[in-house]
Amino acid sequence: MSRFASLPDWTRSLSPLLLAITLVVLASAVFADRYHRSLRVQAISTERNETTQQTRAVLRLLESELQKFRLLPVVLSEYPDLRAALRSGRVDMTLNDKLAVLTAKTGAGAIFALDRSGRTIAASNARLPDSFVGQDYSFRPYYRLGWTKGGGEYFALGTVSRRPGLYLSRRIEGSDGPIGVIVVKVEFDAIERTWRDRRALSFVADANGVLLLSSDPALRFRALRAIDPARKAQIKQALQFGGAPLTPLGIAIGPDGLTRMRDGSQAMTANLPVPVAGWRLYHIEPLDNALQATRQRANVAVFLFIMLLSLLLAGLAWAIVRRRRAHEVRAMLEREVALRTADLAREMDARATADQRYRQAREELAHANRLGTLGTISAGVAHEINQPVATIRTFAENAAAFLDRAQPQQAATNLREIVAMTDRIGSITAQLRRYARRGVGTIGPVSMAQVIDGVRLLVGDQYRSAGVTLSLPTPGPDIHVRAGRVRLEQVLVNLLTNALEAVRDQPDSWVRVDLTQSDGRVILDVRDSGTGIDRAVADQLFMPFATTKTGGLGLGLHIARDIMVEFGGTLDHVASDDHTLFRMTLDAL
Repeated sequence: MSRFASLPDWTRSLSPLLLAITLVVLASAVFADRYHRSLRVQAISTERNETTQQTRAVLRLLESELQKFRLLPVVLSEYPDLRAALRSGRVDMTLNDKLAVLTAKTGAGAIFALDRSGRTIAASNARLPDSFVGQDYSFRPYYRLGWTKGGGEYFALGTVSRRPGLYLSRRIEGSDGPIGVIVVKVEFDAIERTWRDRRALSFVADANGVLLLSSDPALRFRALRAIDPARKAQIKQALQFGGAPLTPLGIAIGPDGLTRMRDGSQAMTANLPVPVAGWRLYHIEPLDNALQATRQRANVAVFLFIMLLSLLLAGLAWAIVRRRRAHEVRAMLEREVALRTADLAREMDARATADQRYRQAREELAHANRLGTLGTISAGVAHEINQPVATIRTFAENAAAFLDRAQPQQAATNLREIVAMTDRIGSITAQLRRYARRGVGTIGPVSMAQVIDGVRLLVGDQYRSAGVTLSLPTPGPDIHVRAGRVRLEQVLVNLLTNALEAVRDQPDSWVRVDLTQSDGRVILDVRDSGTGIDRAVADQLFMPFATTKTGGLGLGLHIARDIMVEFGGTLDHVASDDHTLFRMTLDAL
């Protein structure tokens, strides 16, 4: 006896339910963990890309500002009044006023000139209480860089103005050597205000990790990381940042951009180099909203997963109860499917037979079309044969005369000509046999040169007899297309015969075939001197039994297009041409 047999009935009924609940809970926990991780990775990747794009946008704004001010020292170094003041050591107040106007128009923080000793002789703020005039800046790196190396860029806190900025310096050359240094101070208040309009944190740090610019002014002159005490002492001695303590910022930026902020929140950081030596731009976007949305999406997905799994288990239970009925239904459906499959097989056989009959009828029709064309061109072909036959007779008579005169060399020459004429007759009859042969033939590489020669043989005399000029191309031996030779000749002969009948009674009539190649296709244009086809008729040209000729069946163009489609090509009437134009396209091989 089973050990569950002694349990009450309600207990045995409850066991499968508890098992199902346990399965749902375990499966939901696994799904929730993995799906939340997947969403988190996706959200972090998306935020990383968006943060990088935002960083590039912020960097372009900063680069634009720098590029604007970098031109100022170059231009001012050639300013005659400034050069004269540096040479003489005497400064007119007018020069200071001009520098003040230039500062106001460009938005620079200050513009001032230093003499050989590093003393300020002219400045844009000369009329202000915190004027730079008379100040000794020889200890400043931007003066030393300008004087010794011709120019430099140095960020520091102003010793007089107590305002930070980037100092751009350039040496001014005189006839006897350097005479001074021009300095443009760039302040970034406007850019920092623009950054503050965003919810993200943006800042620029130098090679030591000190924040020079920041969307949060309270973070200025903080450090990304702890600075070596010796290096910190050097910075303070140079008064680069005044008495700022350079305390660490308190944020941790991971190599993948994930950042832990001072308040413990998560963010995404991207950084790019700034076109100033040692500077990097950092842009930090908060992740809390994105991660919260990820958690919400995961919770919704888990709820739906639980509902779906519960429904699945309920459906499975119902399926077990209804197994017998389902088996019967399935067996019945299998019988129905078998019957339907047999019906479909018979229908497919019938369709295959009908398709085979259709193809056979179409080929019979195409063969009849070729035979009908042969009837039209037979007189011309007979003329093509009569010419070499007459020539053979003449050469034979001459050869007999040469033999009677004991002139064997001349007789041999005539006999060779006779052989050539018989070869010509053989090629004509071979072309006629090939053209009249029943069957579709194979589709493969076909030489366009051979096709054009065959067409010329079939219709050439017909055109000469009608007095219509026929121009055929002379394709090279390397031009091949995917087609069947006989049926391709049939299409061309059909088009040329139609064109001849259309222009036969016109004065100075002509028909021209042009061959071009483009993008792996060979294009044949059959154009005649006619003025085109009436639009009402043109729309039905390729329909079966549509014809404009008295007694015509209207099948020629329909068969021709079917042949071209089978080759993988096209046959169309081009209504936009000034003349009557039919265009054939084929794949080049």
